[in-house]
Amino acid sequence: MSRPDDAAVPTRALCALDGLNFTLADVRDGLGPYLAIYLLAVRGPDGGWNEATIGLVMTIAGIAGLLAQTPAGALIDRTRHKRAVVVAAALAVTASCLLLPFISGFYAVAATQSLAGIAGAVFPPALAAITLGVVGPRAFSRRIGRNEAFNHAGNAVSAGLAAGTALLFGPVVVFWIMGALAVLSIIAVMMVPAGAIDDELARGMEHGEGEAEEAPSGWRALAGNRPLVVFAGLMAAFHLANAAMLPSVGQLLTKVVGKEDATSLVAGCIVAAQCVMVPVAMLVGAKADAWGRKPLFLAGFGVLALRGVLYTLSSNPWWLMGVQLLDGVGAGVFGALFPVVVADLTRGTGRFNVSQGAIATAQGLGAALSASLAGAVIVGAGYSAAFLVLGGIAAAGFLGYLFLMPETRDSAAHAGLPPGGCAAPMQAAAGG
Repeated sequence: MSRPDDAAVPTRALCALDGLNFTLADVRDGLGPYLAIYLLAVRGPDGGWNEATIGLVMTIAGIAGLLAQTPAGALIDRTRHKRAVVVAAALAVTASCLLLPFISGFYAVAATQSLAGIAGAVFPPALAAITLGVVGPRAFSRRIGRNEAFNHAGNAVSAGLAAGTALLFGPVVVFWIMGALAVLSIIAVMMVPAGAIDDELARGMEHGEGEAEEAPSGWRALAGNRPLVVFAGLMAAFHLANAAMLPSVGQLLTKVVGKEDATSLVAGCIVAAQCVMVPVAMLVGAKADAWGRKPLFLAGFGVLALRGVLYTLSSNPWWLMGVQLLDGVGAGVFGALFPVVVADLTRGTGRFNVSQGAIATAQGLGAALSASLAGAVIVGAGYSAAFLVLGGIAAAGFLGYLFLMPETRDSAAHAGLPPGGCAAPMQAAAGG
C-alpha cells in the first residue's frame, strides 16, 4: 500500500508534525496532575476540596471525554478538514483551563474540565490520522515513535518551565504556559500542507479498494473484531492502573512537603519521566516491526506494576521522583504502540479512527474510574494501599496481554523504511 503519486513526503509536513507534537503535548492532556495540585494546594479543604472531591471531578471530566472518543474518531474518519478540527479543540481546552483561576464551585470546575475532556478526545485520532495520511502505512510505526518522542520532549520542556516559574508565581502559572503552547500548536498544525494529507490513507483505506461500506458505530466495529475487543479491555486496564498514579503522588507530596513546593516537585516528576519517554518512544518506533508489538507491550505492563509497588516503600520526595522515572517506560511504550496496533487490526477497513475512538472510550473509562478508585482507597486506607491496588491491576493486565492478545505485526508489510524525520524527506512508497 502506498501513496498514489509515489511522491516524496514534503519536508515542511514532516517538520510541522514534529512541531505539532511538541507544542500540543501539554494542551492535549489538559491540566492533568496539575488540577489535583491546584485544587488541593490553592482551594484546599476550606474551599471544599479534598482527595475524594478532586477525584470525583477528574472522574466526571474523564467520563465526558470518554463519551466523546468514538464520535471524535468517526469525525476524523469523515472530515477533510482535520487541521481545523485540531485548532478548534486546542482553543476549547485552553479556554476551559484559563477559566479555572476565576471559578471555585464544584459544578463550575467540573463543567470546565468536562469541556476540556471532550475537546481533548479529538487529539489522539487526529494526530494519528494526519500522520498516517502524510507518511502512509509502511512508515507509520517509525513516524509514530518519532511523534511520541517529540510529544514527551514537549511535556518535559513545559513541565520544566512550570517547575521553575511556579516557585515565583505559584501553581496558577501552568495555566498561562498552556495558553502559550496552544497558540504555538495552532501555528504548527496550519504549517502541515492540506494537500500533504491523504484522507483515504488517513482512515485506513487502501487505494484501489473503493469506498468502504457504510461505517458502523465504533462499538459495532469492535464487536466484529475479537482482537480489537481484547485490546480495548487491556487498554482500559492499563489506564485504570496508570491514570491515578501521578496525581496520587502529587497529593502525597503536598502532604509531605507542603503546597509551596508540591507543584515544582510534581513538575520535576513529569520532567524526569518525559526524559525517559523520549528515547523509549524512539526505540519502540524503530524496533516495533523487528521485535513485534507484544513483547514491548508486556514490558510496559510489567514496569507499571513494579512502579505501583515501589511507591509504597518510601514517601521521601527524591524516592518518589526516582520511581516516577519508570513512568517513562510504560507510557513511552503505550504512546508509541497504541495507534500502531489499531492500524494493524483495521488495515484496509477505512475505520482506523473510529476504532481508535471506540478503544479510547474503553481506556478513558479506565482512566476516569482510576481517579475515583484511588481517591476512595486513599481516604479509606492510605496512599500505600492505593498504589498496591493500582499495581495489582497492572499485573492483571500483563497476564491478560500475555495469554489473550495475539501478535499483530505484519512483518511482510514493513522493511527497510527510513525514519520519516524532518531532516530527511522520504519516499512514502519506498520499498514497493
